[in-house]
Amino acid sequence: MKTARWLVALTLALALGLFFALDLGRFLTLDFLQQRHQAFADQYALHPWEVRAAYFGLYLAVASLALPGAALLTLAGGAVLGFGWGLLLVSFASSLGATLSFWMARLLLRDWVQARFAAQLVEINAGVQRAGWLYLLSLRLIPVVPFFLINLTMGLTTLRSRTFYAVSQLGMLAGTAVYVNAGIQLGNLHSLADVASPALLGSFALLGVFPLVVRRAWRHLERLRVYARWRSARPKTFERNLVVIGAGAGGLVSAYIAAAVKAKVTLVEAHAMGGDCLNTGCVPSKALLRSAKLAQQMRHADAYGLRATEPEFDFKRLMQRVQQVVADIAPHDSVQRYTDLGVDVVQGRATLINPWTVEIARNDGGTQRLTTRAIVIAAGAQPVVPELPGLAEVGYLTSDTLWAHLATLDRLPKRWVVLGGGPIGCELAQAFARLGAQVTQVEMAERLLLREDDEVSTFAQAALQADGVQVRTAHQALRCERQGDTRLLVALHLGQEVHIPFDLLLCAVGRAARLSGYGLEELGIATGKTIHTDDTLQTLLPNIYAAGDVAGPYQLTHVAAHQAWYATVNALFGDFKRLRVNYKAIPQATFTDPEIARVGLNEREAQARGLAYEVTRFDLGELDRAIADSAARGFVKVLTVPGKDRILGATIVGAQAAELLAEYVLAMQHGLGLGKILGTVHSYPTMAEANNYAAGQWRRAHQPERLLRWLQKFHDWRRT
Repeated sequence: MKTARWLVALTLALALGLFFALDLGRFLTLDFLQQRHQAFADQYALHPWEVRAAYFGLYLAVASLALPGAALLTLAGGAVLGFGWGLLLVSFASSLGATLSFWMARLLLRDWVQARFAAQLVEINAGVQRAGWLYLLSLRLIPVVPFFLINLTMGLTTLRSRTFYAVSQLGMLAGTAVYVNAGIQLGNLHSLADVASPALLGSFALLGVFPLVVRRAWRHLERLRVYARWRSARPKTFERNLVVIGAGAGGLVSAYIAAAVKAKVTLVEAHAMGGDCLNTGCVPSKALLRSAKLAQQMRHADAYGLRATEPEFDFKRLMQRVQQVVADIAPHDSVQRYTDLGVDVVQGRATLINPWTVEIARNDGGTQRLTTRAIVIAAGAQPVVPELPGLAEVGYLTSDTLWAHLATLDRLPKRWVVLGGGPIGCELAQAFARLGAQVTQVEMAERLLLREDDEVSTFAQAALQADGVQVRTAHQALRCERQGDTRLLVALHLGQEVHIPFDLLLCAVGRAARLSGYGLEELGIATGKTIHTDDTLQTLLPNIYAAGDVAGPYQLTHVAAHQAWYATVNALFGDFKRLRVNYKAIPQATFTDPEIARVGLNEREAQARGLAYEVTRFDLGELDRAIADSAARGFVKVLTVPGKDRILGATIVGAQAAELLAEYVLAMQHGLGLGKILGTVHSYPTMAEANNYAAGQWRRAHQPERLLRWLQKFHDWRRT
């Protein structure tokens, strides 16, 4: 491939060099064409096929090499060959030449451009795949846009070659016909401006808009098609502007935004306000993690110059604290708060009757129907329960049922099995081990936290093992069984069955979107692992949107809130303008101790995409504040474009990693490089200085050595 690139580049450079060195452009002028018109016509009369072949080859060369003069050659086609042959040869020569130019740009530059600007091109590539042919057609219909520029630019995208050729053949036909026809009147032309008058160019501009008008009309027809079966059900007026299904993070934000812009909105929730995050996820788990961390600090108080002691605690009281934390935060998500904001909150189970009607089976026993212009589905997700023989018989818990069960206990169960090596499994395994339980964590894969780099997984496993967790990777759970009063998980490891006894088994193997029970099937809304949406979060039905875990691709509270903003704005104002969701800088965190936080790409993902990158690493063992806090384990790792300070991704492992990551999220979101972080004053002594030092590491690796040598000579001279 490299040889082919060099050959193409060399041939292109040679051809362009000869063209300009020999001043061949003088033969592609209107004066020359008018002077030699009769001579060309005579040759054509004597040797028609030879002239046609020579003309086709010349036009193909000019078009493919993007040489000036294609417009004059088109005029020559009409003047010498006549309208029919001129149009035929120019149409095919120009399209084939444009495609050759397209291929050359693709061969020489596309890989570099796609790698260099990978993050910026994600949306462009998606748009090209979705409707690239339409935009190309629009550009081809407007001859004021330089065609060579279109050829080169499209060659750098993911547009298919045959699509490019077919659209070019069709799109350039109208402009070609105008120029070929003008060539017939060659004697009356004084400049190219006589061919392309302002009125004519204006007409072409309108013609270029035509495909976009057709696209909008097509969308309208498609909208009529998908709504056809419910045409008679569409109400003439609506009781609500928006109905939101689900009062988790996504639903709450949707309702809040709708109320803020004075839309009439109803929020429907079948269970507790705040959803999984408040009641069974983020909040109770982080409250428990804090208690577990303090217990571990007490055991290791000697690291701080204090007397180490084994913590004593009342488990029931500890769980009461967890419940109190949930209760203290609950007012932020309460019915009263949202009612005060102007939201109509209905507690019950919603079902979609048709695209504009929601039926609510209220928790108080009543039934209510509402008509609405738009709907946002934010139904969340639920824990996945593996199909293990015997699992139901021995009993198990999930993140949804764990907290209510623990609240009934007077003491912590002694032997735990945590099934799953993702963030939830790792966090809870470490927490319960720190509280004194014997925890065995079982993961089918070769390592924990599969989405992270190998060194991060190794670091996490070492931290869990240091706290007493027995980590069993490469163990495939086969079944559960009882042996007398003992409950066992049977797993397969290296071809041998391993029996792991437990008092409590926690399934933490993942979460699945809630896709059934509220009418998606009846409406024909497509689903897979999540609800199928476009990049504006619109479903098959244009007035129904999805946000949060049901929409994917992330299962994160802050992403649900982020998506909810887009879904709500598009649902309320999408008839005028719809916005595409921006996933440019999505932070993720695993709240083990030390914490693991990441934004953008890690090395594993960059390698999978074939992207070139540089790694800058700073170890927290060199940070003053980390040393002072006896928290000098972990690192900051930043991926950048080779030779540039543009950030592709950042991974932080260490104390307060999730907090430290915010600086990189901000930088990536707004296109700031490591140089800007280095130029920002950070308080001393803080953990945040780690980001500053990482940027300094990058700067030292990219010092201008030649300039520094000259500076050394300058300073040596100044001392003499």
